[in-house]
Amino acid sequence: MAAQQLCYDGFGSKSGPQCKAGSGSISAVFERELLRPAGSDTTLMFICVLQEKLSEPRRDFQPEGCEGFVLVELPARCTVHQLRLRICMTVQEKSLFTEPLSILSPEQYQLLYKKGDSWVEIYDDFQVLQTLDVEWSLDPRGIRKCRIMVTRCPDVTDERRSFQMVLTYLIGHDLTPAASDRLGELNFTRRKFATPRKEELQRRDPRAYALEPWTTSAPFTKDQQSQLSQVLPVTLYYNDLSFKVKMDIKTPACSLIEVFQEMMSERGHALECAAGDLVLKVCGRIEFLSGQSQLSDFLWVRQCLKTMQELHLSVIPLTSLEKDTVRMEDWPLVDSFSGLASSHEELALANKDVDDILMISLWDCDRMFRVKLLGFDMPQLPSKSPQHVYVEASILYGNKVVSSVCSSPKPFAEEVLWNTWLEFDVQLKALPSGSRLGLTINSINIDGSASKESKSPSTGRQLPDYLRGKGKALYFVNLLLIDHRSVLKQGLHTLHMWPFSEQEEEVLTYEADKLSSATNPDQANSMAITFLLDRYSFPVVLPNSTSSPGTSSSPTASDMDEAGGSGTTSPTSPLSMSGNTTLKRLKEESVLYSTNLPQFLRKVNWLKPSAVQDVHWLLRNWDPRDLDVPTALELLSVDFADEQVRKLAVQKLEYLSNDEVLRYLLQLVQTLKVEAYHDSFLARFLIQRALRSKRIGHYFFWYLRSEVTGCPYFRQRLAVVLEAYLLGCGQAMLDSLVRQVQVVESLHKVAINIKRLFPDKSDLPPNAANMLQDMLRTCSLPMDFQVPFDPRIQAGPILLERCKVMASKKKPLWLEFSCAFSQGPANPAVGIIFKQGDDLRQDMLVIQTLVIMDSIWQEKSLDLNLVPYGCISTGQNMGMIEIVRDAVTIAAVQRSRGGTTGAFKNDALFEWLKGRNLLQEIHYHAMERFVTSCAGYCVATYVLGIGDRHNDNIMIMDQGNLFHIDFGHILGNTKRFLGVNRERVPFVLTPDFLYVMGRVGKKSSLYFHRFMDTCIQAYLALRSRSRLLITLFSLMLLTGMPELSCAQDISYLREALQEGRTEEEAGSHFLQQIAVCEQLGWTVQANWWIHMMAGIKG
Repeated sequence: MAAQQLCYDGFGSKSGPQCKAGSGSISAVFERELLRPAGSDTTLMFICVLQEKLSEPRRDFQPEGCEGFVLVELPARCTVHQLRLRICMTVQEKSLFTEPLSILSPEQYQLLYKKGDSWVEIYDDFQVLQTLDVEWSLDPRGIRKCRIMVTRCPDVTDERRSFQMVLTYLIGHDLTPAASDRLGELNFTRRKFATPRKEELQRRDPRAYALEPWTTSAPFTKDQQSQLSQVLPVTLYYNDLSFKVKMDIKTPACSLIEVFQEMMSERGHALECAAGDLVLKVCGRIEFLSGQSQLSDFLWVRQCLKTMQELHLSVIPLTSLEKDTVRMEDWPLVDSFSGLASSHEELALANKDVDDILMISLWDCDRMFRVKLLGFDMPQLPSKSPQHVYVEASILYGNKVVSSVCSSPKPFAEEVLWNTWLEFDVQLKALPSGSRLGLTINSINIDGSASKESKSPSTGRQLPDYLRGKGKALYFVNLLLIDHRSVLKQGLHTLHMWPFSEQEEEVLTYEADKLSSATNPDQANSMAITFLLDRYSFPVVLPNSTSSPGTSSSPTASDMDEAGGSGTTSPTSPLSMSGNTTLKRLKEESVLYSTNLPQFLRKVNWLKPSAVQDVHWLLRNWDPRDLDVPTALELLSVDFADEQVRKLAVQKLEYLSNDEVLRYLLQLVQTLKVEAYHDSFLARFLIQRALRSKRIGHYFFWYLRSEVTGCPYFRQRLAVVLEAYLLGCGQAMLDSLVRQVQVVESLHKVAINIKRLFPDKSDLPPNAANMLQDMLRTCSLPMDFQVPFDPRIQAGPILLERCKVMASKKKPLWLEFSCAFSQGPANPAVGIIFKQGDDLRQDMLVIQTLVIMDSIWQEKSLDLNLVPYGCISTGQNMGMIEIVRDAVTIAAVQRSRGGTTGAFKNDALFEWLKGRNLLQEIHYHAMERFVTSCAGYCVATYVLGIGDRHNDNIMIMDQGNLFHIDFGHILGNTKRFLGVNRERVPFVLTPDFLYVMGRVGKKSSLYFHRFMDTCIQAYLALRSRSRLLITLFSLMLLTGMPELSCAQDISYLREALQEGRTEEEAGSHFLQQIAVCEQLGWTVQANWWIHMMAGIKG
């Protein structure tokens, strides 16, 4: 107890060594620090090879022939800082360096060791020596020893500065100013990410990385089964030669090269390189056919079969592709145990003298957590200032408020002082990793009523009556109580706060922004709050021990009841036994309980270390393969903050194919926001999968860059993750991304200028297109670039005469580019709509969900002919949308058949389709596509609650595919006019759609029966995967999109999927929705007519 009392210093200052490099001799402070008794520690020996001059560390790592070496012996519980002190003293005694004190500075000298073929830096001067991940050996006395290199830190070269400028340009944010703190989270994370990056690059197959195919494992539908027996006409191009051949679509792609080689030999042509160095590239696209996959598995081949096109392939040497060279790393790896990590037993204060203490275990801190609120100040008062304010301090874990305390109210001013302690009912020892101190400044109306007591709904604590008044949150900020090095925050803090949005409605949202531990970078103009945390004489560390004192190696059933609370269901039952029996039973039955795991973990008391360690035992012995994907994704949601829980989920994701990772990538990037720290299992997983696949890497880049530019709360975190990817993606990828960013930035400037010239809602002058073309003519666009929404498409020079401004509120740009030059027949122009002023993330989510729905249907052999066109957000409120060729809006069809009255002509769409598909067989296929696509979009728009459906955002292709665009209203958030809901039908099924199917009046038809059967099959297929769909949308709550921000939005999805109903009841429910659409179809036609009239009026 004496040691514990001496360690606490609630009002004093932090004591400990403060070391600076300089000239002169070692000070007495250093002597005392170095010679501190070390109790009964074992001794470690370090053979320190010295290298004063700047050069590459010696590969042989031998002291002979170097500038010198010293032997240092220290107790195992000493820190790296003490090792530096001992080296410094020894070097000075032997006069080996001209400036020995510079060794004390990590910015001047690195401590390195070899591990395998890699150099590893001992990065954290506060790390305990016995935790170093070095390869120890024994000397004759039985003392563990290792070799380390003491070498000067390399200077930053001009080449490195130039490369960093390229990275900054691509990231859209400069990390350099925030990187001054060596042990800060940013620098720590940058150095830590070098390890997963190097691991992935060592595993990466250069050929597979460059030629990754776009394939599918979806079965052919019943209607497509006949194609399996067809032969596919293929044209191969090689230099100036071309060869035509017919191939069985079950032929492996690699066999095509053999066929090509035989044809070249038969015609007497020689190859310029070995056949093994030849690759097959789709003409006009950056898409390759390679490997053992059958031709029928390639997406482009299936597209050719669907559209009855020939397959055109260029045969090119692998050496003609841009090189994926990765720049040599300037940074060595860092020790894998960097950070103050030790077990509780090693840190415990029991039976220790004060001189033996280096740091304190958090689990020895029995005091209650408290905060001394000093006050706040702001440079300038807002225009609308509240009369009184109070501060609410909360302990947050994940999205849960663990405990909350409020200050007394004070009149609002530029400076408000409290100088008072706010005490919580939570012990320090109970704080888990990732817990935060949340501070909000709230306005309050004091009405002078009698003082009463009330309970806070979140914590149950007694609060004064004045806090019951209707207040408003004005500013907020969060502080991680346990930092990225597992060290408890102490002492004085001043944090710059974020303002709450003035437009924010008073609803409970799940926005991740309010969970961020970042502070406002605009320090000159932001509210600053100052507070004091209790100080200790030593660092207080959260132990990394897997078992706390008194906890058994495997928990009993009673332990787990305590962890999860009474009434916990199946996941606890395997723990009724102990030892090997429990583990065996757990492995056998974990698959049965995996879907209940989230429910169980929600009941765990995460503030009780012994209970948490028991749960960790369970998770360590859980086979991640037994989790299904929806469960793994759910465990990554904001509801689960524990690192081991999230690790288990990531371990499941590691089994996913590239296609599956790409399918969920949008949500996984958003989920990075709820990680407690920059460095996480999820971040490392995503970096490695992006470095493994160019497909994933492309979208990973744009999903991150869009958030970096638009989300200040997580800018630094997402920027450092993006930097880690860019450092390993290869030069070819970097060059491609630079060209894409150049295009986006140039078009963004043009779009802003166009909106400035034409501010009216929809009217445009006749010369608008010419003005746009003049602006584009002066843009420095690259000669070719991969399109951000689809990297398989390579656009060439812009076609100025086809570019125009679209007549809508945001003035989007209609742009067309020639297709990049390639062999084979000419490809159609690349059409892009560039939008500025709209948040396209919601459109991206809907289109991604349509792709997932389509994959679910294809697994059931249903081809519903959806058109999930390309759409990507490229920055804050800007992005690109693919122009679908050979397609017009339903409004355009109706106008062509009678102007605005065309909205009431039921045969208009039928006649339009018949006019474009004159041949009987082609018309039959067009009708099939219309019926199936109409069914698909009816089901999809109903389940997703897509509103604001009018005839200008529903389109039809010449081939018969119906599809929807512009998803501004989802999840039942319908558009209203004068407070009245304009939409009275669950989805769009108008009389003209029914007319195409032969449903006139109540007349039955084969096409309409086919439509209803397809709808029911599609709807029931989605219901079978309802957990996946609901989980994906729940993860997107983190974005803070207006129509996806609270639990009520998700409840719409549950209701639409009829959770809890039988299949028969659900099928009957959807048939009722079809009947409603038939009955009220005229109301949709009336709305469409009004829309067309309003459009004509401008």
